Amino acid sequence: METERTYVCIDLKSFYASVECVHRGLDPMTAKLVVADPTRSEMTICLAVSPAMKAAGVRNRCRLHEIPAGMEYVCAMPRMRAYMAASADIYGVYLRYVSPDDIHPYSIDECFIDATPYLELYGLSARQFADTLRAAVRVETGIPATAGIGPNLFLAKVALDISAKHADDGIGELDERTFREQIWPHRPITDIWNIGPGIARRLARYRVFDLRGITEMDPDVLYDEFGVNAEYLIDHAWGLEPCTIAEIKVYEPETASLMNGQVLPRGYSFDDALMVMREMCDDTVLDLVEKRLVTDHISLHVSYQREAGDGAAGAVFEGGHGLRRADGRSGPHGGGTRKIPERTNSFKRLFGYLEALFRETVDPARLARKISIGFGNLVDEDFATVDLFTDAEADARERRRQEAVLAVKGKFGKNALIKGTSLKEHAMGRERNTLVGGHRG
Repeated sequence: METERTYVCIDLKSFYASVECVHRGLDPMTAKLVVADPTRSEMTICLAVSPAMKAAGVRNRCRLHEIPAGMEYVCAMPRMRAYMAASADIYGVYLRYVSPDDIHPYSIDECFIDATPYLELYGLSARQFADTLRAAVRVETGIPATAGIGPNLFLAKVALDISAKHADDGIGELDERTFREQIWPHRPITDIWNIGPGIARRLARYRVFDLRGITEMDPDVLYDEFGVNAEYLIDHAWGLEPCTIAEIKVYEPETASLMNGQVLPRGYSFDDALMVMREMCDDTVLDLVEKRLVTDHISLHVSYQREAGDGAAGAVFEGGHGLRRADGRSGPHGGGTRKIPERTNSFKRLFGYLEALFRETVDPARLARKISIGFGNLVDEDFATVDLFTDAEADARERRRQEAVLAVKGKFGKNALIKGTSLKEHAMGRERNTLVGGHRG
C-alpha cells in the first residue's frame, strides 16, 4: 500500500521587495517599499510591493502612477542578480533539511517539498516542519515566507494561495474534507491554481463560477469545451493531483523550444520593429548553435500599441500577478507560426523565414510594443537537413563565424562583439545584453 504523502509549498513573501528591505536594514513586513524602475516613466509596472504597501491598499503589480499621492515609500531599482543570489541562498537552507530529490523549485520565490520522509525523521508534524523551514529562512536571510500543506501538490498550492492568507501563522493546510468545505465555494475561481481568465470566461457560459460548479457539470460537456484539458479541471475540482515530485524530476518533454520576447520602451515603427526582431533572431540562433540544436518550426508574435477602438478599456480582473483582461483576449497583434521546409540553425535561413512571416502578417501602419519569436521542434544538429542544393562551404563559414562570436562573448561579455545594426538609434540589443530577466541586474 502506497504511503500517503505530505507536501509543503513555500512562498517567499513579496520576494523582490523583501530582499530590498533586508538590504536597507528595513523590516520586510512593516516597511513601505516598491521595486520598480522609475526611469522607464510613471507607467512602469512595480515588480513587487511590500506587505505594508498592500495593507495600505496598493495592489500587486500596479503602475507607479497608481500609488496614492502623498504616500511615503522607498522605490528600489530592480536588481535581478541579487534576487537570484538570495533565492540560491534560501535553496541552500532547504538543502540542510531535505534532499534535492524531494524539492521542486517552482519559481524564483516558490518551491514544493515532499515532506513525507522527514516528518518521522525529525519527529515533527507537517505544520511544525513547514514552520521550521520558514524560521530558518527568516533567521538566516531575513526573508519572511508563507506555506501551504496538502496530501498532493495541487492541494498544497491551493492551501498556500488561499488558506494561508487567512491563517494567523501564515500556514494553510488542506485535506479532502477541508478542501470541499473551504475551496469548493471560493470565488473568484481565478484564485485557483492554473485557472486563468480564459478558462473562467468559458466556464461562465455555463453559469459555473467556482469549483463546486465544475463537479456538478456533465463531464461530456467539459470535454466538448476543453478537450483533454477537461481532465485536469475535473481532477482539480475534486482535489486530485496524481503527479508527484519524483515524476516531475524524470519528466522529459517530447518536443523542446526556445523563446525570446521583449517589451519595447515605446511604439516602434514597422522597420524599427523588424530591426529589433533581427537582433532577437541573432541572439536566439546563437543559443541554438551553442546547444547544438536545429529547428523546423518558427513562431512570431507582435503586439501593437493600443489605439482608440481596440477595446483597451475592456473588463479586467485582479489576480495574484496584477490586472489581466477578463475576456481572455491579448489585444491587437500580428504574427503566427510556420513549419519551415528544413531543419537548421543558420541565421541567414532562419531570419529569412522570420522576415517573410513578419512582412506577411504585421500591419505596417501600426506601432509595435512587444515582440516575441520562437523556434520549436528542436532536435540535435546531427539531424540537420542536407540536400543536393546545400552549399556546404557557405554553411561551414557561417558556422565558424557563429562559434567565434560565441567564444568572444563567452570570454569578454555579450557586448564585446555586436553587429552594426545594434548601433542604430532604436536598436535594443546592447541594452538587453546588460539586463537580467528583462531588468537591470
